[in-house]
Amino acid sequence: MKQRIRNGLFVLAAVLLCAGLAACGTKAVPDVNLIQNDTESKRYVNLFGPTEKSDPDADNIARKAHEKTVLMAEEKLGITVEYRTYTAEDYQDKTYDEVTLDRARNNMDDLYLLNPDVIQVLGTEGKLADLSGLTVAKNLREVVKTANTIDGKLVAIPQEVVAYGLFVNKELFDKYKLSLPNTPEEFLNCCKVFQENGIDTPVGANRWWLETFVFAQAYAELYNEEDTDARIRELNSGEAKYSDYMRESFEFLKVLIEEGYIDAEKAYVSEALEGERDDFLTEKCPIVMAYWGAANADTAYGNPGFDMQVIGFPSSLGQMPVFTITGYGISSDAKHMEEAMAVLDEILSEEALSAYAETNQVISPSEHVEVECIDALKPLNKRINEGIYVLASNANMKMEQWGNVCLAVRELLNGASVDDCMAELDRLQKEAIK
Repeated sequence: MKQRIRNGLFVLAAVLLCAGLAACGTKAVPDVNLIQNDTESKRYVNLFGPTEKSDPDADNIARKAHEKTVLMAEEKLGITVEYRTYTAEDYQDKTYDEVTLDRARNNMDDLYLLNPDVIQVLGTEGKLADLSGLTVAKNLREVVKTANTIDGKLVAIPQEVVAYGLFVNKELFDKYKLSLPNTPEEFLNCCKVFQENGIDTPVGANRWWLETFVFAQAYAELYNEEDTDARIRELNSGEAKYSDYMRESFEFLKVLIEEGYIDAEKAYVSEALEGERDDFLTEKCPIVMAYWGAANADTAYGNPGFDMQVIGFPSSLGQMPVFTITGYGISSDAKHMEEAMAVLDEILSEEALSAYAETNQVISPSEHVEVECIDALKPLNKRINEGIYVLASNANMKMEQWGNVCLAVRELLNGASVDDCMAELDRLQKEAIK
């Protein structure tokens, strides 16, 4: 089961690299050979990630925004970026995260694209360099610094910030005279009304993203009041329990399951978008959960035949966006440290981040880079711009969040009691502290 969670996190990392696949209308990228050996290139950087350089003859629609920024860095610095790529075939049963941990611990590469749990592990082990000296560090959104700072060191920086929200069919809400929900109670009432009017399963779900409800409800006050750091210290010391924060949200999910507002059996086995996308697009269910980029992608929810809006998850403080932060990290013992820092500084420059964000229509890690979002995303974006959010990944928390909570939610889907899930979270917290 742990392996499946890591695969799910690898999907998230792949999203960051591949979100630009739907971009079009750009000029062809020059054919630059990114694979050279030591004797052919005096200055180079080894990059390990889930995606290799695309075929130079590929259609422009498949040109990744990430790759454009790498080419910009190469041309400006005269440094070659050599792609070292994860493929499931090469590594068989090993997940991307497992392979990344092994490579980073053995100093096999300079630059890595990292998932949240790996950032936490490698940062805690001292295997990642401090990036606070990079130019972009001065302009980072607070959410990025909060998520990826360990022991005072900024150990990873993403090219985009991934925000999760509720995707809702506004026309169905209007049809039954329902306001978009702000609190858990309002959300449950909406589900009840939909079910009473013949919509048997109001919420489409998969096995990965139901934990977004948990984070929104559990951490609304923790991240939006002034004592955030003190509360995290209490959790890290064991003075406070994660289970105390999360019990009510698990009880909320239990109601969703018991009332049939979600199909627990289907969600338990469904991959992201696989189990709920068709029902949402055909208006059989009015609510799903997904990440920001899904609203722009034709392969997800980019072209619904109705008025779609993306809002935050219900919480005590209203509609709450949920962030999870991946990022680029540099090995603390990188062979080509100077070159790696220079490349990353260029990939994360204002110019490169603007190109990336505009191509993919995503949230930039820089406060200075803004991209006009589509109308559907404006409700979620409004809350983000107000500085209202919670984190589903935080390297400062000793217990890894995203994967562990997802596992607990899956057990709930599979019939476990709330008490069982809380006991497991308590066990994981004790392990993490020890």
